[in-house]
Amino acid sequence: MIKSLFQKVVVAYNGSKSSLHAVMYAILMAKCYKCRVKVVYVVDVATIRQLMLTNFLVEDEGKTFTGSLEADGNRNLDFAIGLAKSKGVKIETELRRGAIWSEIIAAADDFKADLILLGGADATAQFSTLKHDVVGMQDGEIIGSAHCSVMVVRQPYVEQLFRIG
Repeated sequence: MIKSLFQKVVVAYNGSKSSLHAVMYAILMAKCYKCRVKVVYVVDVATIRQLMLTNFLVEDEGKTFTGSLEADGNRNLDFAIGLAKSKGVKIETELRRGAIWSEIIAAADDFKADLILLGGADATAQFSTLKHDVVGMQDGEIIGSAHCSVMVVRQPYVEQLFRIG
């Protein structure tokens, strides 16, 4: 008998609607396929350090900004845990610090993940060009460098499926 293709799934979560859809999708996968799920939120301290090196931010601003992002990350991870509990599923969460793409890959490697889930950009979302470029660059790095399969969740009705699932 063939083992399940997805026994351990890592979800990259940044608080956006599309990454929330990936979290919902992973919770539904855990419920249907009995796989383990780890939701990872990365505080992008690499970019903050770069902004401090270019004097765009001073050190105190960088520390304040990092603290704010960590608090947001913890709130988002707590929200993901609540969603999983609402479906009777237990998930793991982790807050990491560093460059987003490398930390997601490291988390997947540490977890020995079979799959990384990413949220697909919502076609109706109003992304600024800069934000769209940054998100696309991070996803591209993850897709190109991951040591396991990567899936982009573009299920248009994931919220409805989550409500009835």
